Amino acid sequence: MRAGIGYDLHRLVEGRPLVLGGVGIEYPKGCLGHSDADVLLHAVIDALLGAAGLGDIGRHFPPDNPAYKDISSLLLLEKTALLIKKNGFAVVNVDSTIVCQAPRLAPYIPLMAEKTAWALGVEPRCVNIKAKTEEGLGATGSGEAISAYAVALITEKKPA
Repeated sequence: MRAGIGYDLHRLVEGRPLVLGGVGIEYPKGCLGHSDADVLLHAVIDALLGAAGLGDIGRHFPPDNPAYKDISSLLLLEKTALLIKKNGFAVVNVDSTIVCQAPRLAPYIPLMAEKTAWALGVEPRCVNIKAKTEEGLGATGSGEAISAYAVALITEKKPA
């Protein structure tokens, strides 16, 4: 078994859609970034890559590569899952936390977990997503940004 941790933070700006866990969230601001800026999935990708010893999201999906401009992070997660599998590992589970003052995310979490599990090729029970506020403190608490943390557990696949 191998574990990895991921973290990401994106500034919130007007004029961008807010996408978390592959789900469009109704909110007047969205995360600024080269891709769809899905802070949750970026943290999950980094956790998985870290667990497999394969670097980080920027190494595999560089932000200066036009191929990744506005790309869905669900697609990046699918590509990551294939890379994990190609390197002889299988995803056991992912546990994650989104940190933002607003919007309220509880209604969206089941769909986020379902989409994340689908992209990883695992059962939905293998993906856990939580949301927390910062009690008005810091960039996330003031509504300037959204951050996410993720921990992934992978295991080496047994040869057939």
